[in-house]
Amino acid sequence: MVLLAALGLMSLTAGFAGAQSSGPLRIEITEGVIEPLPFALPVFQAETGDATGVAAQISQVVSGDLVGTGLFREIPATAFISTVSNFADPVQYADWKAINAQALITGAVAVQGNQLTVKFRLYDVFSGAEMGSGLQFSGTPEGWRRMAHKVADAVYSRITGEGGYFDSRVVYVSETGSKDARQKRLAIMDYDGANVQFLTDSSAIVLAPRFSPNGDRVIYTSYETGFPRIYLLDVGSVQRRVLENQEGTMSFAPRFAPDGQNIVFSLSQGGNTDIYAMNVGGGGTQRLTSAPSIETAPSFSPDGSQIVFESDRSGSQQLYIMPAGGGEARRISFGPGRYGTPVWSPRGDLIAFTKQNGGRFHIGVMRTDGAEERLLTASFLDEGPTWAPNGRVIMFTRESQGASGSSTLYSVDISGRNLRPVRTPDGGSDPSWSPLLK
Repeated sequence: MVLLAALGLMSLTAGFAGAQSSGPLRIEITEGVIEPLPFALPVFQAETGDATGVAAQISQVVSGDLVGTGLFREIPATAFISTVSNFADPVQYADWKAINAQALITGAVAVQGNQLTVKFRLYDVFSGAEMGSGLQFSGTPEGWRRMAHKVADAVYSRITGEGGYFDSRVVYVSETGSKDARQKRLAIMDYDGANVQFLTDSSAIVLAPRFSPNGDRVIYTSYETGFPRIYLLDVGSVQRRVLENQEGTMSFAPRFAPDGQNIVFSLSQGGNTDIYAMNVGGGGTQRLTSAPSIETAPSFSPDGSQIVFESDRSGSQQLYIMPAGGGEARRISFGPGRYGTPVWSPRGDLIAFTKQNGGRFHIGVMRTDGAEERLLTASFLDEGPTWAPNGRVIMFTRESQGASGSSTLYSVDISGRNLRPVRTPDGGSDPSWSPLLK
């Protein structure tokens, strides 16, 4: 548990001027953002004797979160003119301005028994004022990484005007072994690859885990009976149950509706694959498509009114949108190549997808009417995008070529910049990003 409180400090609302001006500090996240904003982050002060180590760790995670976005650049401590020896000391703005720090982050950490307290302030150096109110987070020492992510989220949001995404988790398929004998099991981790925990063993192939809207459950496909079937797993207890389907059918590619009570999925029977809906609490299924073609990979719009999916009804794999209750579908992909695995952005403005064209795979985004298609990556095999909670970053699977090839998780922002691997202990595929943690 992490508690949040305002420190009741002086407040200044972040403005919309450019970072180089004397006005309030802000980064506009556009395709033109190429010069990272320089910030200074003195190691957070230890206010109790046993807080020194964790204060340094928290400072490092906050810095790593910000730098990892590609929007920020940390000024090394060796360049500092001023030092911060007390959280309450006034800021010497001239000293930070002299080293071209545009943002200054200060913080303090205290440990008292089984309670860890972290507080921080963010300053706009060139305006000579604090940005927003200071904040304080409290929790157990074991939750120090979450508190660091919360600090970074607050800094990111105040400077960019966007929602944060660092205090989140990712469920994915952990992969080990050779390509022809790969073992797979479900794993969950912090967004940056830390704190990996395994949710299943490797006795059966598992695919396509997907978080519920509030992050407390995961739905996925397992082959443990020999046929693909959909399972629902409680993240806290790791208890799971199979969602029953018609005998003689195969069910796969599940995804939650925004209400968290219903799912959509593909069901294959008699050589035909269509999209169905089901309430996870029980009851029958509702058929949403009916065509002599393969309909799969459904994903809801954030308001639950529409579903985007892939279908080969036109003769090749393309993207379509239909009402959430089924009905007439309209095609939205018209570029060269094949399109699949569509996922609606949590902001509702874009759809991410996998595209195969000219012997290469791409992760791309387009508007919900198919306009402004933009390819963000290209490789031997990129697939399976998932959105960060703020709709600004995409994580996906990249597989390397050859008999010894392996799968790795990557992330990229929606402008196509800042492509980077996500560290995991073993290979990884099929990521699904959680909402921000509560």
